Amino acid sequence: MNSYLKILEKTQATLVKLIVVSKFQTVENIMKIYDQGQRDFGENKIQELLIKKDQLPKDIRWHVIGHLQKNKVQDIVPFVFLIQSVDSLPLAQQISKEAYKLNKCIDILIQIKLSQEESKFGLDFSQLIRELDTHLWQEIPNIRIKGIMGMGTLTQDQSITRQEFKTLKQYFNQLKATYFFDPEFKEISMGMSGDFPIAIEEGSTMVRIGSLIFT
Repeated sequence: MNSYLKILEKTQATLVKLIVVSKFQTVENIMKIYDQGQRDFGENKIQELLIKKDQLPKDIRWHVIGHLQKNKVQDIVPFVFLIQSVDSLPLAQQISKEAYKLNKCIDILIQIKLSQEESKFGLDFSQLIRELDTHLWQEIPNIRIKGIMGMGTLTQDQSITRQEFKTLKQYFNQLKATYFFDPEFKEISMGMSGDFPIAIEEGSTMVRIGSLIFT
């Protein structure tokens, strides 16, 4: 609990949103953080999320932060707060389709690939630019593109991590200046337990922290 309060203090001081990653955690452990006032929680696995959301308070703002398959979209659209891991145009279109059925507008982040690790997902930035140049993303109904998300390389070399986060901030600036003029396009979700201080220094607006809080 002390870890949570220290991290919360740091994020609040820098006006960065804290998303508590609750994967693999029990309802009891999540409630301990919830009782401290935390409302934004992130989950990687949809099946685990669906079980937890029925057992936890309804005012939790659920963030999907793991790879999302198109056939799982219909399960989360009724309640999800933000889908951070939209890593392809077809996935965005599927979210739009399911949101339309419910007459909703779903907030998303475009996940951009930073790391060359095979385990990391994300859309190639050059491909994203090509799709934006032909207005493919801008014309999708029933979604709001709130910003971008990225995952750094799992490494002890902080220079690699810092450069990847600098790159993501540069991507954001380019997208903001050229394609997304809406003030709502403002989020840069980067930084996890092992690298969130660097992410904050490099311009993150949203960090996703789990293990550091629950250990």
